[in-house]
Amino acid sequence: MSAAPAPSAPQVAVIGGGPAGLMAAETLAEAGLQVEVYDAMASVGRKFLLAGKGGLNLTHSEAFEPFLGRFGERAAQIEPLLRRLDGPGLRDWAAGLGVSTFVGTSGRVFPSDMKAAPLLRAWLHRLREAGVRFHMRRRWLDWDADGALRLTGPEGELRLRPAATVLALGGASWPQLGSDGAWVDRLAARGVEIAPLRAANCGFDLGATRAEAAAPGWSTVFAERFAGQPVKPVALHLQGRGGRRFERRGEFVITATGIEGSLVYAAASLIREEIAEFGSATVQLDLLPDRTADFVAAEVARPRGTRSMSTHLKSRLGIEGLKAGLLHEVLDKSAYQDPARLAATLKRLPLTLLAARPVAEAISTAGGVRFEALTPELQLKALPGVFCAGEMLDWEAPTGGYLLTASMASGRVAGEGAAAHCLARR
Repeated sequence: MSAAPAPSAPQVAVIGGGPAGLMAAETLAEAGLQVEVYDAMASVGRKFLLAGKGGLNLTHSEAFEPFLGRFGERAAQIEPLLRRLDGPGLRDWAAGLGVSTFVGTSGRVFPSDMKAAPLLRAWLHRLREAGVRFHMRRRWLDWDADGALRLTGPEGELRLRPAATVLALGGASWPQLGSDGAWVDRLAARGVEIAPLRAANCGFDLGATRAEAAAPGWSTVFAERFAGQPVKPVALHLQGRGGRRFERRGEFVITATGIEGSLVYAAASLIREEIAEFGSATVQLDLLPDRTADFVAAEVARPRGTRSMSTHLKSRLGIEGLKAGLLHEVLDKSAYQDPARLAATLKRLPLTLLAARPVAEAISTAGGVRFEALTPELQLKALPGVFCAGEMLDWEAPTGGYLLTASMASGRVAGEGAAAHCLARR
């Protein structure tokens, strides 16, 4: 990191103190510019700290090509960002802050102490040492008629004319942490092409589990007993009517209204698009992913004497508790006693999903500033000197370190672009 910039250095405003904004600030400070970070909250990195509560998943250890593939239809636009900062690069960056990392059994990368706060403290210390200045409780409003930035703060409205601006305002998930999507209308009004914000890495509400059910969703008994509990091991399959396909093993969580969790998040974009096109999406659960269909069929059909079917399933296949409850949710009494039907359901238990949970509840958002509205340096074509980074860009990825890596990579690219813009004007 370079020393603090000279007093005459061009000033750059970074609006948003999340990981993308902080990485942009670091990159700009390294270029010798004076960086002013403005954030609506009382402190920076609120969502970053929340993400680290269960252990900060910094990145993933996958090789570059499969890592890039997690970004779906926007992989081509994300690739140049990851070329500037990928998973190994992010681990090196953390090491430079004195934070060692390790690869978990799932391939995810975590700080050795599993915590976000020490890394954030070290990062902020380094930024301050480099001369970056932080201004809290300053919410960006818009530009005025003369092109000055308008921000509101404890002292009232502020007006700024920085040499360049980096917007890192997040999407619209978890608005209580500062990202409320209010920027969408402001940029759209200035000719910036924006894809509608949608829930990503989100849960889904369930349709009726049986044809004769009076209402959609789980039965009251099932929801009260199992909401909040994980389903594992399990495999989730989607064979969509629009040609969408998904199959992966993992785990997810039962909610009061449906399902959520890492396995659901991995399929969320496909489920969401299937619902948008057809009104619903049907996924199938393999409750015994380590067993073949023939093995399951043979065990279910094995003579059980006077034992109940529930006892038989528990004894022969280990099906009890939550998984047994799922069977009772989708099978009526006659179907539950039919060995062939029961065995088939154990390997392909259908759940119909009707809607994604609200954007405000999602881990992240899809949609945002389209890459077509940006230069390769992430500068807005409609607003020269204004750069965008992070979740406000039109991309999405599953949890597992992909979101954070791409957000920080975009911050680096936007910071480099803003620095080049400033230095070219000297």
